Amino acid sequence: MRVVIGEDESLLRRGLQLVLEDGGFEVVAAAQDAVELEKDVDEHLPDLVITDIRMPPGHSDEGLLAALRIRARHPHIAVVVLSQHMQRRYADELLAESNGKVGYLLKQRIADVDTFLADLREVIQGGTALDPDIVALMLARAKLSDGPVRKLTPRQQEVLALMAEGRSNARIAAELFLSEKAVVQHTSRIYDALGLALDGDSHRRVQAVMRYLTHG
Repeated sequence: MRVVIGEDESLLRRGLQLVLEDGGFEVVAAAQDAVELEKDVDEHLPDLVITDIRMPPGHSDEGLLAALRIRARHPHIAVVVLSQHMQRRYADELLAESNGKVGYLLKQRIADVDTFLADLREVIQGGTALDPDIVALMLARAKLSDGPVRKLTPRQQEVLALMAEGRSNARIAAELFLSEKAVVQHTSRIYDALGLALDGDSHRRVQAVMRYLTHG
């Protein structure tokens, strides 16, 4: 699996490259700014792009904007953006502009190498990976409202959070020590409680859940 990295900090760029190569990925380019990132992607057409959100020249959201442009030109390329800060808006923009193959993770997730690499593979295969801290923040806010989320059982809220992160039923079952049949039953009840349409497509169900958590 061929990867292009966009990261302006040299130590993190090198560390990320080593993590990826040790995990079986081939890093074909490592860009230091958003302009170079887009050029490298157009030249190499990788399977995956990993980019920081804040990159030169402006150190604001150039990396995110580059990622959105890359997805518009090359929708088959998976994109994962990394950030030091939680911003729900970034997740919204990525989800709105794609049909899967996207991820938004906090940089601290790289420390858990196995989970990080598993998330990358999930995204390459067409899935979605959203940072658990972002999902937890949104779920906490939803539970403070008077909506149906606070009426879900604690187990259903756990399942909902993992759905929003992009986990498959099999992954949810493994993480919560449940059978897949039990997970299907929980997800069905969650959809009913939230008034969402049941959808087997993993990315569309993430979109549906995130849309609910964002807008109620």
